[in-house]
Amino acid sequence: MLSKYKYNDITWIDLESPTTEEIFDLVDEFSIPPLVAEEFISKTVRSKVDVYRNLIYLILHFPVKYENGNDSTEEQEIDFVVGKNFLITIHYELKNPLHEFFKKFEAHSLVDKNSMGDHAGYLFYHILKELYKNVMIDLEKMHPEMKSIEKGIFSGKEKQTVKTISSVNQKILDIRQAMRFHSQTLTSFESAGKKFFGAEFNYYLEEIIGEYNKIETVLENYKDLLTDLRETNDSLLSYKTNETIKFLTIMNFIMLPLTLITGVFGMNMKDVLLQTKNDFYLVIGAMTLTGIVMLIYFKIKKWL
Repeated sequence: MLSKYKYNDITWIDLESPTTEEIFDLVDEFSIPPLVAEEFISKTVRSKVDVYRNLIYLILHFPVKYENGNDSTEEQEIDFVVGKNFLITIHYELKNPLHEFFKKFEAHSLVDKNSMGDHAGYLFYHILKELYKNVMIDLEKMHPEMKSIEKGIFSGKEKQTVKTISSVNQKILDIRQAMRFHSQTLTSFESAGKKFFGAEFNYYLEEIIGEYNKIETVLENYKDLLTDLRETNDSLLSYKTNETIKFLTIMNFIMLPLTLITGVFGMNMKDVLLQTKNDFYLVIGAMTLTGIVMLIYFKIKKWL
């Protein structure tokens, strides 16, 4: 599906799952090199920047989260072809932030028209800023989950919290995995953009990198916080496990002499040791006294 919009001298074309015919039309209309056109046909797993005489070609991958009630993350590719007076975006799934920005652009609802500038680099800046904003919104949705983990750890729900920690950690890893090449790609684009668009565009190039760095900082903070929460949760679980093992060990140690006593008097020796009814109660008393003495000893040793 092809969507096209023109603002002043800038043309923006957005292609979703392009056909071969649509790609050939773009090649002819905008003098796109054949090597770039070949990249349009299939997805790639690696982000990249290629510089040509009349355009800059970028491939970036973005995470998609929390769509249709599904917490799973998908890595989606967007190809950008940035010329002096045109921008082409190509993707293979419906990218909601891109679609929403297109509707704003089409409805003339951009806040600052002057920031569009006189070339397509400014449009690329606004689109990328919108995409990074969407990623940041997804990251902000994790904040309540972090608070829930912290609350669960200190309210005696360590076992249930393990699953939540793993779930949040997977989301963070998925976002980091999807955006793993952005830093190098944007650095390369900054170098190419300075030559292609001129020195006056330097500020916007730095702003793009700044938007990505905000996401990277939040991811690092979440990662560190989650590591601390996991270590705290593991420590509490280990402490409870050790306490349980210690209690069972002490109980077993107390039961050993009692078992010995019952074993001795359980043999066929009643004519020798148990001659009256009172002798039975004496044995029970001896067992009880032995248990109490051992408990007192453990208390003195602070084992209980």
